Amino acid sequence: MASLTLILTLLLLYLHALFVDATIVRRLEASPISLPLARRVNLTSIHNLVKHDESRVKALRSRLQKASKNAGIFVVPNIPVTNQAITYTVNVTIGNPGHLFSLIIDTGSSNTWAGAQLFNSYKMTSTTKFTGDVVQVTYGSGSVLGVEAHDTMDLAPGLNLPNQSLGMALVSEGFTGVDGILGIGPTDLTVGTLIPSTTASIPTVTDNLFTEGIIPEREVAVYFQPADGLSTVNGEMTFGGINYARNTSEFTWVPITGTSIANKYWGIDQSISYGDNVILTSTAGIVDTGTTLIYIASDAYDAYMQLTGGTVSNTTGLLSLPVGQYANLQSLFFNIGGTSFELTPNAQIWPRSLNADIGGTADFVYLVVSSIGTITGSGLDFINGYTFLERFYSVYDSTNRRVGLAPTNYTNADTN
Repeated sequence: MASLTLILTLLLLYLHALFVDATIVRRLEASPISLPLARRVNLTSIHNLVKHDESRVKALRSRLQKASKNAGIFVVPNIPVTNQAITYTVNVTIGNPGHLFSLIIDTGSSNTWAGAQLFNSYKMTSTTKFTGDVVQVTYGSGSVLGVEAHDTMDLAPGLNLPNQSLGMALVSEGFTGVDGILGIGPTDLTVGTLIPSTTASIPTVTDNLFTEGIIPEREVAVYFQPADGLSTVNGEMTFGGINYARNTSEFTWVPITGTSIANKYWGIDQSISYGDNVILTSTAGIVDTGTTLIYIASDAYDAYMQLTGGTVSNTTGLLSLPVGQYANLQSLFFNIGGTSFELTPNAQIWPRSLNADIGGTADFVYLVVSSIGTITGSGLDFINGYTFLERFYSVYDSTNRRVGLAPTNYTNADTN
């Protein structure tokens, strides 16, 4: 009898290794996957650059409160919508036969959906399986209402992700020139986006790539480089690891902040100095690819404006400097996890070749730091947006709930 028990135990262990641990083996053999990102500037909305970002800030603040308050009730949040201004997109194929979609990469949300450009452009194929839930997400820069389906997604030739939860857009607003969003924010951001399954979370693309053993780590690295053109391929997203050819020194890793509401996103703690002057004491905010500018608490912004001598431009909404005053501009230092990340004077200004595209004057100097609209202590006191991230390589680690940052070859570049 003991021998039979031993044989059955060994058989169960073998079956477990054969059918369950196969995923672990695949994961150990897997490598990070890098995809090119294309930078797009939406000329229909870029004149409202600050308005676009302000709408997103409002959505980031209110999305979680509305999701919990209105659980189980079909409500469209009343948040101003403006078209996307500057976005980074990746091309994916959905379904079988596959249809190509250009999706915005967004660390500030976690749902993935397609079909924004044309009603019913996300068509049902042989791999599409409806779940019976409705998907609803509001971004500030847009909104979507659709139905949830599980479908096949190809992120690159030969890279097939089966059974991914996707929103099939029925109605969308604020998305011009793109087909939807690939959300790489924390998984919990999906809670409250399904109706009637309001308490359910949706595994993100990153989650499923890891679960299927396709990538070795549940993390995403995002690399941008400054560009002075309207549309160009100058970014990269790496699932499952880091492309160490992109960073020039070691990463600084910091845990997700404990401060609400920043801790619901890729939130971190940091302080900021302008030269030797501390303008923002250590506080909580977020790192966000979907926000164009750098936003700081209003009291910190007032200090920054006074120290730089900038004045608000009526045409762009940005701080403007006389050309001769640019020579006096000092570096901003972001103290994160004990490391000082320097944003040089050149990195603080909008690309001068694109001044006219934001409604500005060609030879003016416009600063990319703006006010978040509330004083320090709101729980969301800064947003390190695209103009910060184009100077530093960022990594979003879901397993360890942390963010990594490192300098790149463009950290000190004079491109603007």
